[in-house]
Amino acid sequence: MPSVVVAESQSSEKKKSMKKAESAEMAVDANPAEKKIKKEKKSSKKTKLTSEPDPDDSNSNTLLKKRKEKKRKALEIDGEDNEDERSETSSELGEPMNSMGKKKKKMKFEEEDEEEKEENPNALSNFRISVPLREALKSKGIESLFPIQAMTFGMILDGSDLVGRARTGQGKTLAFVLPILESLTNGPAKASRKTGYGRAPSVLVLLPTRELATQVFADFEVYGGALGLNSCCLYGGSPYQPQQIQLKRGVDIVVGTPGRIKDHIERGNLDFRSLKFRVLDEADEMLRMGFVEDVELILGKVEDASKVQTLLFSATLPDWVKHISAKFLKPDKKTADLVGNEKMKASTNVRHIVLPCSVSARTQLIPDIIRCYSSGGRTIIFTETKDSASTLAGVLPGARALHGDIQQATREVTLSGFRSGKFSTLVATNVAARGLDIDDVQLIIQCEPPRDVEAYIHRSGRTGRAGKTGVAVMLYDPRKSNFSKIERESGVKFEHISAPQPADIAKAAGAEAAEKINEISDSVIPVFKAAAQELLDSSELSPADLLAKALAKAAGYTEIKSRSLLTSMENYVTVLLECGRPVYTPSFAYGVLRRFLPEDKVESIKGLALTADGKGAVFDVAAQDLDTFLAGQENAAGVSLEVVKSLPRLQEREQSRGRFGGGGGGGRGDRRFSGGRGGGRGGFFKGPGGGRGRGSNNRRW
Repeated sequence: MPSVVVAESQSSEKKKSMKKAESAEMAVDANPAEKKIKKEKKSSKKTKLTSEPDPDDSNSNTLLKKRKEKKRKALEIDGEDNEDERSETSSELGEPMNSMGKKKKKMKFEEEDEEEKEENPNALSNFRISVPLREALKSKGIESLFPIQAMTFGMILDGSDLVGRARTGQGKTLAFVLPILESLTNGPAKASRKTGYGRAPSVLVLLPTRELATQVFADFEVYGGALGLNSCCLYGGSPYQPQQIQLKRGVDIVVGTPGRIKDHIERGNLDFRSLKFRVLDEADEMLRMGFVEDVELILGKVEDASKVQTLLFSATLPDWVKHISAKFLKPDKKTADLVGNEKMKASTNVRHIVLPCSVSARTQLIPDIIRCYSSGGRTIIFTETKDSASTLAGVLPGARALHGDIQQATREVTLSGFRSGKFSTLVATNVAARGLDIDDVQLIIQCEPPRDVEAYIHRSGRTGRAGKTGVAVMLYDPRKSNFSKIERESGVKFEHISAPQPADIAKAAGAEAAEKINEISDSVIPVFKAAAQELLDSSELSPADLLAKALAKAAGYTEIKSRSLLTSMENYVTVLLECGRPVYTPSFAYGVLRRFLPEDKVESIKGLALTADGKGAVFDVAAQDLDTFLAGQENAAGVSLEVVKSLPRLQEREQSRGRFGGGGGGGRGDRRFSGGRGGGRGGFFKGPGGGRGRGSNNRRW
């Protein structure tokens, strides 16, 4: 065979070179021939070349060891140090110099892969991921797959339909992006994939929101682009014509929202004759947003479902998602469930906090929460309404709003600015809760408990992503909110805290200011040193006290106000009322207070709520009125008022209603003893309504 002849010729050249190397100690000249032989061995293991040194020859063995050692060292040398050697090698083998450089790079890459396989079972080299795609992943800092990605990669690449379930933030997007791309370029779908102008798409991905669609599209563009695949993104709020032009020219991958995909199907712009994959991502959110009919219509447009691989990914599995799975996925579908029957469904990397706060105190409290818990990272604040989002964004420094009434182009600019760090606080409705993967979101604030557990899971899941940690703070009004259902059904164990107090704020603000001061160039010292010395000499404060004031000024604080523990209102104090017997209703507590306080003082209290043990009530008092309240208790036997240092556990709305049958909030009729529109029927004291019954008894106090 010709390859053997070449090898024998090279062998003789090599022996001469070996002799020269032995006499002149330059065995490296023999390396090119040896490398050539090694390459031929890899390409054709059946052909045994006879150009290796004689194993019985001790000199040959010595030279072989030297050559191996020098070759190993040569692979570690980069740049100009081995440029001459590459040149000689290229000349000797008649190959271009860059060819040998590529061979060395490949050998080094293979050695690194072997090391990765041993150290990390989820390393990229352990999976059937092509070199271009692997390099694209590594350029993004991805060295290994997440559990959901590792679990599903082989299943998808081998052609199975799949239902994938994982906690939010665990990498579900790449779990389908990577194997789909590999299948289209190097796997089962490659042979039948259409190419050329006007080709119909091979992949369809459905997502519930525009933001999530653009994010998944970006992943397909980055990684699919590295493999020569073309993608497009179709969603409402953007012009039809550019989308129609893209589809007419031909695309490999279509990503979009159900409404716009349906429109393009009805206009004749989309057909699924060449479809190989269809993906439903965040399928549970499709149900919540009312896309049931659109999704089923789109999935039903595939004429021969046996030729299409269907993948369904979701964080939760409500009944409709199970129905879709049974109707449109093959009976032998695979399941990858990283949640299972575990109670804890929210992210385990997140610190879950609940904090009492009245609606009126939100704008004052939220900046302090951000300062104490964001760790300098990004913050997303969730509101229940669009108006609330716009209003809150308008009063928070450097914040931007994101909701459905904002034009799509503006929404994209806002998200881009948030991702790039132009501003660090985003105030959003649920439009931003699903799937958005934004780096360095350290803090999530929910202005009130959401209506369902899934919403809490997805909102809090915007932090603590990709193995990082984060904080999720949920504000609640003790008189109105019930978060026990969220705690019970999500498995979250909430940490109960009160509003950040002066010491907390000072600690966070001081650290931030000290960091800014340390960043200032030393060149300013001579200019300001005289003024600093004059300040030290003229002030009665110590240097430490003066520096503390300087730090406060640098942090933007001229004074620090105290906050109540209950409503988080500034210059209010939280007080605990006990009267030696159970306090079952708010109106009962108001009646006790009226025994020893003027009516205007009773009316001035804020946020009265019952303690969980049923023995008392807490409420907020203006700091200027505190002495009046504490002095008044001396006129009521058995009554105790105490300023609390930590907030006791409180009864929630459903608890006070269900257990005692009343608790209608102590309407204004209760406060006036006139039996007005009080609480529910049958409260603690007998009477036709909570207000009347309790009011008559209050007069006896």
